[in-house]
Amino acid sequence: MGQQNAGADAKESEGSVRAEAGRLAEQRDGVPWLHWGPYLSERQWGTVREDYSQDGNAWDYFPHDHARSRAYRWGEDGLAGISDSKQQLCFALALWNGADPILKERLFGLTNAEGNHGEDVKEYYFYLDSTPTHSYMRYQYKYPHMAYPYGDLVATNAQRGRADFEYELIDTGVFDDDRYFDVTVEYAKGAPDDILISIEVTNRGAEPGNLVLLPTLWFRNTWSDGTGPRPSIERVPDRGDATVVRADHAELGPRFLYAAQNPQTLFCDNETNTERLFGEPNPTRYVKDGIGEAVVHGRSGAVHPTGPGTKAAVRFDVELAAGATKRFELRLTDLDPASFGAKAGPFGTKFAKALAKRRDEADAFYADVIPESLSDDATLVMRQALAGLLWSKQFYAYDVTKWLGGHGVSNRAAQRKSNLRNAAWFHMVNEDIVSMPDKWEYPWYAAWDLAFHAVSLAVVDVDFAKGQLALMLDERYLHPNGQMPAYEWNFSDVNPPVHAWAVMRIFEAEKESRGDCDVRFLEEAFHKLTLNYTWWVNRKDPDGHNIFGGGFLGLDNIGVFDRSAPLPTGGHLEQADGTAWMAFYTLEMLEIALELARHDPSYQSMASKFLEQYLWIASAMDDPDDPEGSLWDDEDGFFYDVLAAPDGRTTRLKVRSLVGLLPLAACVVLRPEDVRQLPEFMARVQWLRTHRPQLAARFPALAAPGIGDRRLLSLLDEAKLRRLLARMLDEAEFLGKHGIRSVSAYHRDNPFVVDVAGAEYRVDYLPAESNTGMFGGNSNWRGPIWLPMNFLLIRGLLHYASYYGDEFTIEYPTGSGDEVALRDVAMRLSERLMGILLRDEDGIRPVFGGTEVFQQDPHWNDLIPFYEYFHGDNGAGLGASHQTGWTALVARMMQLFGNEDDLAAAMSRSGSASPAASRAARTRTGAA
Repeated sequence: MGQQNAGADAKESEGSVRAEAGRLAEQRDGVPWLHWGPYLSERQWGTVREDYSQDGNAWDYFPHDHARSRAYRWGEDGLAGISDSKQQLCFALALWNGADPILKERLFGLTNAEGNHGEDVKEYYFYLDSTPTHSYMRYQYKYPHMAYPYGDLVATNAQRGRADFEYELIDTGVFDDDRYFDVTVEYAKGAPDDILISIEVTNRGAEPGNLVLLPTLWFRNTWSDGTGPRPSIERVPDRGDATVVRADHAELGPRFLYAAQNPQTLFCDNETNTERLFGEPNPTRYVKDGIGEAVVHGRSGAVHPTGPGTKAAVRFDVELAAGATKRFELRLTDLDPASFGAKAGPFGTKFAKALAKRRDEADAFYADVIPESLSDDATLVMRQALAGLLWSKQFYAYDVTKWLGGHGVSNRAAQRKSNLRNAAWFHMVNEDIVSMPDKWEYPWYAAWDLAFHAVSLAVVDVDFAKGQLALMLDERYLHPNGQMPAYEWNFSDVNPPVHAWAVMRIFEAEKESRGDCDVRFLEEAFHKLTLNYTWWVNRKDPDGHNIFGGGFLGLDNIGVFDRSAPLPTGGHLEQADGTAWMAFYTLEMLEIALELARHDPSYQSMASKFLEQYLWIASAMDDPDDPEGSLWDDEDGFFYDVLAAPDGRTTRLKVRSLVGLLPLAACVVLRPEDVRQLPEFMARVQWLRTHRPQLAARFPALAAPGIGDRRLLSLLDEAKLRRLLARMLDEAEFLGKHGIRSVSAYHRDNPFVVDVAGAEYRVDYLPAESNTGMFGGNSNWRGPIWLPMNFLLIRGLLHYASYYGDEFTIEYPTGSGDEVALRDVAMRLSERLMGILLRDEDGIRPVFGGTEVFQQDPHWNDLIPFYEYFHGDNGAGLGASHQTGWTALVARMMQLFGNEDDLAAAMSRSGSASPAASRAARTRTGAA
């Protein structure tokens, strides 16, 4: 009997694993499991797209104070919200604790000018779970009993300088003595358009507490500009003990919101309260903030009790004893009341079982994804990393020509003359679900952030990952000149060219997981990337000699000068990182071309072209015929930027930073089977050896076989590799307790200083926040640890390990006397990075820093914020607190180093992982 039960349990578990995998397969076949998802932002106010000011100050034009009263044009926001994939109909929570002057409907934070370190969200919210089809999702928000301290947060932060810590919500005292509510929301899909909603409210305090819970349904305003018909929401007859609200939309069709326990309903319109904001008559009697006016200020005339309207809420008045929890059930569905039959209702035991089933299926899905060897704590971190990544999908709409028209720029001639932001991107029409860095900073995408997102997304949903990479190359996004859009504040800025790398990684991930490869995806991406590559070559190599520059390039304020502005010295910068990025890009294009050539021999000529281009770039970075202009400094064993003056003189800017380490990532290993069947490509290699002997001689590893007869393309020969690693792995320089710092700690006591016309420009080692206003002061690469850059450096180490093998060892840490193989160095670096988020031997998570409630309180200490970057000395989280996107790379690291098979597969292009090394890595990352 026991064996039968065990067999039944195993079969049920296997079925649960297959359930989510089956939904992903059905989505590929056209079943719209992704029609609904967490596509609603948690902040839309202060965005570029909502800015119709004359001065372009988006934060001031549409502040938080306007958000409750002013209808958005381009998107919507709400707490723990969901919407359909075109954000026509939205659902989210609103809350009131009886003390706040307004409803809590969206996240609050400081704008760029208000924060002493730039923008910053001042809320506590956590994405705890999500499957890739959003068949199950869980979210938690912490809401104080006391009035939310809006004014205190703004005023106190205004008094603090750049050398001070930020003033956080928890510092205000509103969470003292656990005087807050935990609001936990679960979503489970009974079908693609049938969403079960469970909301639990827990009073964590020692005294009773009251809360008004307002689940809210509304339509995005797409009718005020005359482009679409006006939808409607109204109350219809109850279904047993359930209140029923019907929403009708010409395109979406009818939807029904059922709320158990027959709550009261409140209706208004998603229209601007022009009387409050601008002193003008309102367009309708019941405006956007009507529900807040009725609940907070008792103005019953601000709402209609039954509708119709375009915004509606159901009201639960919640009384909670100390420590008590109450649960509320809702259902948003296309099923009308008659669908449930004479006796059955939308809730009851079937509702509870369906919710429990989706929870079990989510557990089973992740049990299959997450390596068994990970500890419970590492499993929790990996699952929350992926949950945050999936929750950060958002609907993004931006028709640039239409937006420019709102500024009075109505034709192409006017656009050409306009100085308005993004006027050069007149072609752009975005109306898609996009993976965002986070859900607060405002809905925005950054092309290079998204590439890292895709690599992590492929762990759970390779189709969505592919779609995201394809989106940035779509003709609606990619500029006609080939430039990829950077971010909405300035699409014309420059993001590091990591897209080709991500495309190749996703292609390989699909091949490994499905045993098949999508050559069409790779080919289409390659053609668009070739346009983008050509843009880089034409626009970012000012002298035409394969030394590249650029503005943003991802590293914000890491350099001496603001690289997005004209240099105070005149002339230009020859950038070690800009050039290394292009070497990196070129090698990835070579990899793609070689892969395509195995399916279509005509791509051999493109592979040859990228090989030769790479050799010229590599040669230019370290030119023995021009030692003064070379980016390699042989005295220091490091790469530096070179300042080229207008008169032709050059000066090496000796800042030890990621700029000089990035060349380590620009390498690729070619296996014999990569090129054996490509005679045209091999003939070109031989031609280069014959006709460009000096060039070919610079890269002996291309001719000299390594382990397994591999060949290496790298910016570093063995001697330079050893010298660069000696600095990178030195704990007095780059190697921090929790990863590779972005600036060497050498500059802690030895800042780099240069004087230009009496003005001092300097770079210090700053392990925490920036002390400069460059890039608004809300980013800092002058010391902290950044996951994506560490990830690329680890990737480089694995490539070198595959070529040189385990016989190549390096001192780790530098000066310790311990010689370690490169593969093990990569593993140990990953251990340090993962350790930021994991409990140490004392139960402390470095990410929480000195915030005691996060470290000690059981209701906080397993809620992981995936920060933008981390303190260079102690690993505390810094920057945007929910920048899950690229920090979710920790999930890929855990998959890679926690699973022997995955590591071996990943190393197939860069050597085979030894079982012993893999076991050692699993032990260090908290494996059982």
